[in-house]
Amino acid sequence: MNFGRFWDVTTATAASAARPNFGNVHYERRNVPPRPLELYEFEACPFCRIAREAFSALSLDPIVYPCPRGGTLFREKVKTEGGRYQFPYLVDPNTGVAMYESADIVEYLFREYGSGPAPWFLRQRAFAVATSILASGFRPHRGRHAVRSRQPEKLLELYSYEGSPFCRIAREALCELELPHQLRNVPRESPDRDGFVSVSGKMQVPYLQDPNTGAQMFESADIRRYLYQTYAVVAGAN
Repeated sequence: MNFGRFWDVTTATAASAARPNFGNVHYERRNVPPRPLELYEFEACPFCRIAREAFSALSLDPIVYPCPRGGTLFREKVKTEGGRYQFPYLVDPNTGVAMYESADIVEYLFREYGSGPAPWFLRQRAFAVATSILASGFRPHRGRHAVRSRQPEKLLELYSYEGSPFCRIAREALCELELPHQLRNVPRESPDRDGFVSVSGKMQVPYLQDPNTGAQMFESADIRRYLYQTYAVVAGAN
């Protein structure tokens, strides 16, 4: 393992340790939305992490529109529709609801799609924000700033769960390149894991599927390399 990879894994692991086991385990889900929810966010944002943890805990699969700083593709839509540049921003096409504020998003997701209140690590606002800020601090430059990219015609799919440090590395690349994707959450005890294994052949995340090229792969380093080689306008930007 070269130093860059060692540093990536070490700091991503430290970020996960700041929110230990949060978003890693499935909580009972009352129903699955007929149409995927839309989440506008960026990986380094601590408030976005809280929203992603709620999606992961409920094994919900949003379409993610990355909005890193300097991004030109999706940030403006958030300003136009919601009135300001603030993240995360949730749109639920099933109910017509759109909202800012991670605490409101968590409460909405568990009320609409869960079978009980959100777990304590999401309800305790001060604790959630403080530890999420700490987690982001371990990787301050990843998943924060946009890199010029070519946009795919079809949505990429990333199988993931929030607390995995390796999944974080893959999500950071998708975010930096502003690549919209369906985030398929398969935390421990998720009812969707069997379906994932039937697709991938084994239970390992992250796992990327790119319908634009037919590429399918595990391993966060391979995923990040592939995404930059395929979609970054400036080669070697990763």
